Amino acid sequence: MEHIIKIQNLKCGGCAHTIQTKLSDITGVSHVTVEIDKDEVIFNCDSDSLVLDVKHKLKALGYPEETEANTIVTKAKSFVSCATGKLSNHEK
Repeated sequence: MEHIIKIQNLKCGGCAHTIQTKLSDITGVSHVTVEIDKDEVIFNCDSDSLVLDVKHKLKALGYPEETEANTIVTKAKSFVSCATGKLSNHEK
């Protein structure tokens, strides 16, 4: 089943690359795409517990759900994730 999560702090392709890579590592989650212009993460999974796992992973990376608090710590995490994604994507 397809799920869409609106997130905060999504800025660029580096962010998208990190999100796609990290969420694809979760067993049972597939077809991860990131719509930068819509601040959306789209993915497939078949259980509500996996949706929660995805939300927790997004928050840990610095991309909390649209309805969650966006603290300075979360924003800082997103900058690190963004930079990591840019470097990883550039090395390919």
